[in-house]
Amino acid sequence: MQLLSYSTTPHQYGAGREQFESPSLDLQLSISVGPSAGEYRSRVEALKWEAAEQIRLAAMEKAYAEHMMELTRREMEAAQSEFLRARSLWERATEEVHRAENMREKAASCMEITCLSCTHKFRPCLD
Repeated sequence: MQLLSYSTTPHQYGAGREQFESPSLDLQLSISVGPSAGEYRSRVEALKWEAAEQIRLAAMEKAYAEHMMELTRREMEAAQSEFLRARSLWERATEEVHRAENMREKAASCMEITCLSCTHKFRPCLD
């Protein structure tokens, strides 16, 4: 809404009435339904820029997620490899423990069977 001018002009009210000056308002209203073409273009440009920024951020987040997935995959492979190596070491250690227990049992039985004078005959049983 726009007020264009304010003026004083003489008005005549009916026949026989005297004339007098009174303030008169000349109003011109302008009403627009929507934004102007320039405003529309600037809003479209702002929306395009915002969409491009969101696409750029989404691409960065996707690249970061892919990088993290690759790092996680490598860590999983390393952990699986380490687990297999630990299992192999545990199995070898278990075998060594069983061999040592068998040798100890044989040594104990050899010592029980023999006397001090004939221990040299049973030494091969320690193997």
